Amino acid sequence: MDRSTIEAAVTEAVIEALGAEPEEVVPDATLLDALGAESIDLLDILFRLERSLGIKIQAAELAAYVQGGIPDEEFGDENEIVSAAGLAQLKKVMPQIDTAALAGKLEATKVMGLFTVENLVGLVEHRAALTTA
Repeated sequence: MDRSTIEAAVTEAVIEALGAEPEEVVPDATLLDALGAESIDLLDILFRLERSLGIKIQAAELAAYVQGGIPDEEFGDENEIVSAAGLAQLKKVMPQIDTAALAGKLEATKVMGLFTVENLVGLVEHRAALTTA
């Protein structure tokens, strides 16, 4: 499955699930903060992607993808601030983030607020590669 197919499916799923205008659904738009998605909306988007692409992604897989298998206690410190290891993982899946600016400041509960349309495309590509492997 090529990237343009995935990008088109993600864009369509986000537009339909959120009732967003097409011009709002750009690669760097954050799903939660810029587009106003809530948890239930993310589930709807994932369901729509499954229907259109045949790729099943569970909500737990979304979190696991972002966290990269790093245990919670290593991903964030006792104050729930994302650790250096957590930031390094986030940079892999969310290359747009400025880890230097976020170091020692990013609360674990705010991580998904940084997740963009482009990051969702990356997740779907990752999952598609696992499915065909």
